[in-house]
Amino acid sequence: MQLTAFEVPIHKVTHIFISHLHGDHYLGLTGLLFSMHLQKRQADLHLFSSPGLNEIILLQLKYSKSVLNYKIIFHPFNPEEKNLIWEDDVVTVETIPLIHKLACAGFLFKEKEKPRRIDKSKLRSDVLLQHIVLLKKGADVVDESGNILYKNIDFTLSPNASLSYAYCSDTAFNPSMVKQISNVDLLYHEATFMEQEIDKAVETKHSTARQAAEIARLSNVKKLVIGHFSARYRDLQPILDEALMVFPNTSLAVEGQTFNLDS
Repeated sequence: MQLTAFEVPIHKVTHIFISHLHGDHYLGLTGLLFSMHLQKRQADLHLFSSPGLNEIILLQLKYSKSVLNYKIIFHPFNPEEKNLIWEDDVVTVETIPLIHKLACAGFLFKEKEKPRRIDKSKLRSDVLLQHIVLLKKGADVVDESGNILYKNIDFTLSPNASLSYAYCSDTAFNPSMVKQISNVDLLYHEATFMEQEIDKAVETKHSTARQAAEIARLSNVKKLVIGHFSARYRDLQPILDEALMVFPNTSLAVEGQTFNLDS
């Protein structure tokens, strides 16, 4: 429903990452899978989670006597270890071990180096499309004899900066992850409670807003977004104010809001 509300086509979703198997983090998944089926999805769908999600999904398919139009590829991982769990030509995804009542992992998304940019002011009409592709890859263009036709440095600019995003869902205060998420462009960190409820945070293995901000400060991230607020807080401004005292570049995670990062 939220994907539809924010006009995100569900067939563009190819990989889904589940941090842990508490219900609020996966119970909506089955509805999404069946919606994809009803809309005649054919492309494979990759599901990443700690072990057990495959049993949950397959059990529901079994008792509803359902066979999906598309293939689900399960990628179980060990949430207690830092591992590379996905890589393609554009991005890598690592697990971030968190501290929670169930084994839980966050995810670190890192863009690979982007292609060089063509300097349009230097581009000549005789440069062919296949030459532009080579130049973007950082290569010089040569003729059959090996003579340089177009030197890369003369026609290109440095690539745009690669961005990084750390998603840290349910977790107690966890300084052990600071090194892994150091200098990321955007950190999402749960902030279930305020500092006055720190005993409750310790009991449930969640974080306070101040603790989330402290992780951001220690990690030297560029921007912090906090979320997963307890329902006891009707007014979220005091939660934000608590985090801002430690880490000024903090925002509340509001569904549908877009955060623009320098690229």
